[in-house]
Amino acid sequence: MNGAEAMLRTLVASGVDSCFANPGTSEMQFVAALDRVPGMRAVLCLSEIVATGCADGYGRMTERPAATLLHCGPGFANGIANLHNARRAHTPIVNLVGDHATWHRQHNPPLASDIEGLARAASDWVRRIESIEQVGGDAAAAVQAARAAPGGIATLIAPADMAWTEGAQPGTPLAVQGPRRVPDERLPEIIAVLRSGEPALLLLSGAGLSKRGLAAAERIHRASGAELMCPAQVARAARGRGLPRVDRIPFPIDGGLKALSRFRHIVLCAANPPAAFFAYPNKPSLLAPPDCRMHVLATPEEDTLDALERLADAFGTGARAAH
Repeated sequence: MNGAEAMLRTLVASGVDSCFANPGTSEMQFVAALDRVPGMRAVLCLSEIVATGCADGYGRMTERPAATLLHCGPGFANGIANLHNARRAHTPIVNLVGDHATWHRQHNPPLASDIEGLARAASDWVRRIESIEQVGGDAAAAVQAARAAPGGIATLIAPADMAWTEGAQPGTPLAVQGPRRVPDERLPEIIAVLRSGEPALLLLSGAGLSKRGLAAAERIHRASGAELMCPAQVARAARGRGLPRVDRIPFPIDGGLKALSRFRHIVLCAANPPAAFFAYPNKPSLLAPPDCRMHVLATPEEDTLDALERLADAFGTGARAAH
């Protein structure tokens, strides 16, 4: 089989079953392979910004990566704004970016560009396929990188001859690195803070805003009085009956400063210290008061759900919610 089919078969075997595509001439082998490879759903998009936006939304809602199929460096650049948003949201995405054939690039054709440079600006992992023997392994590595906790953007650059050349083999799916467990020694300080009676906030993001995360946060709130908030921009948040209200930090800087002014402790649950969206003259960059202490319960790379539930259990707040 050719390289394009081997790549797609590797993606399907690795759990990637949707491809948002805006292909060009250098990706025609992928288009043909999409008809031959069962299990891959192709969605034609009329521009690259639509393809990357669709992949971002798909990844946020399913927590699984979709693929994009983009046309050379300029095509990738057309979709880069939504890839920036996806990267900030830790959305898993696998970008397949076509390029000129390896022996054709030396002639500086019109669409030749520094795809690696563009990709590094909006990706967590970048690789160019250098030989037909690497096709399957590189595709598997791209999925592994995209699915590694907390999720990321993997960009695989595929020269046209790596797509049309015969002799490629699908790669074996690779193990995915899940979130790291929060060390036990981190919890006692946070428990003491929440029991101190000083105004405290759980700042929730990532998995902390899932149904399970919110259930644990509500248990902590009921036991300790700690308030619940989230950043102004979040990837996804569960809503509905039975879930606690979680207000967002106001976007305008004065509103953000006011909302956080009463807190002496902020516990970060997959969230960063709250910063203003932009800088303003004579305004602080951080929205929390200068005497407010930050405590990290879990980083985005760590198991926020488990940490929140262990923290709730420490207060004796009843059984965990069903997973």
